Amino acid sequence: MDETSLLLAGARLVARSSGALWWPEERLLCVSDLHLGKSERIARRGGTLLPPYETAETLDRLGAEIARLAPATVLCLGDSFDDVASAGGLAEADMARLLVLMAGRDWIWIAGNHDRADPARRPASRRAWLRALCFRHVALAETAPGEISGHYHPKLRLALRGRGLSRPCFLHDARRLMLPAFGAYTGGLDAGRPELAGFFGPEARAILTGSPCLALPLAATRARRRAG
Repeated sequence: MDETSLLLAGARLVARSSGALWWPEERLLCVSDLHLGKSERIARRGGTLLPPYETAETLDRLGAEIARLAPATVLCLGDSFDDVASAGGLAEADMARLLVLMAGRDWIWIAGNHDRADPARRPASRRAWLRALCFRHVALAETAPGEISGHYHPKLRLALRGRGLSRPCFLHDARRLMLPAFGAYTGGLDAGRPELAGFFGPEARAILTGSPCLALPLAATRARRRAG
C-alpha cells in the first residue's frame, strides 16, 4: 500500500508514501520543504561539504510523482529552496529539470521561512486558498478547519517487534494536516514533541511515509513510547 486516504474540510485527499499529498478531484499535487540547493548553501557558508546530489534526488522523486499522477497543479508549501540565493543558484542541469517539470501545468510557490521567491525571483504567496482548504507554510495555533502546512518536518519514531522504526510522517486531525519534508537531506522533528503535539486533537493520526504507508493513532504512538 503506497497511499492512505483522509478527509479534510469536505475534501478527500490522499497521503502518498513519497511524502506528497494528492487531491484527485482538483488534480493537485502538494509537496513541502524541498530545500533545493541545501548542499550548495552549506558549502557557500563554509560548512561541512555534502555530496551535491540532493537537488537531483529530490527532483527525481518529484518527477516520479508527476509522471504517475499527471497533476494539473503543483503546489509547493514553502522552503522549496534552502535560502533565497538558492532559488537563483541551482545548477544548470537542475534548473532545466525543474523547468521541464513545471511546463504545461500551474505551479504555486508558497513562501517559507527559508525562501521568499520562485526560481524567476518573483515574490511567492504567503498562503493559497483552494475551495475550503488553506495552504500555508507554518501552521497557526488557531485556525479554521482545512489548514494544510509544512515547516516542521514531522517524523515518527517507534519500536515495533523489538526494532526501531523512524519515518517522516503526515499528521492530521479534523481541522488540519501537516506534511512531512519532501526533500533529500532534510531532518525531522519527532511527532511527540510539544511543538507539534499542541496543534492536534486527541483523534489525530500519523501517516507514515514509505512502504507500507501506515496510518496510526497519534495518541497510541505517544503512549507506546512512554511505556517503552
